[in-house]
Amino acid sequence: MKFFADRMLRKLAVWLRIFGYDTLYIGDFGVEDEDTFMLENYTDRILLTRDKELYERCLKKGRKAILIRSDDVLEQIREVKKSVGIETEIKMERCSVCNAILRKPTREEALRVMKREGIKEDLMKKYELWFCERCDKLYWMGSHYRNMVKFLEGLK
Repeated sequence: MKFFADRMLRKLAVWLRIFGYDTLYIGDFGVEDEDTFMLENYTDRILLTRDKELYERCLKKGRKAILIRSDDVLEQIREVKKSVGIETEIKMERCSVCNAILRKPTREEALRVMKREGIKEDLMKKYELWFCERCDKLYWMGSHYRNMVKFLEGLK
């Protein structure tokens, strides 16, 4: 499943990426008429919107869309899960920032990013690392991961 999220659903887009779903976010495109762009492009994706008018335009065009009703991101995740049956497990597959596929970093890449970010080298011994080439960012399952797991307990 692939998604395309509107301006009002940035946090939901990030969470879908964390779950491993290929999710575009309109705010990353810098286009003038966002609604028309979303309606006419990437039509193989499920459009996620809080805009009832855009949702109805999608349905008229035969475009798959989900109207998200809640302001709360946990509830938004529930809405998508109920609608299309997404899995809500954290996966280290996609960059939460840009949606690119993550991979294992080379030692040189990891050391370069850690030096730039002021991260101690012993991180490489403590955690498995993932790397986003596009963002030049490292990921690992440290305290931020534990906080995400705790947050997701609210889905149960």
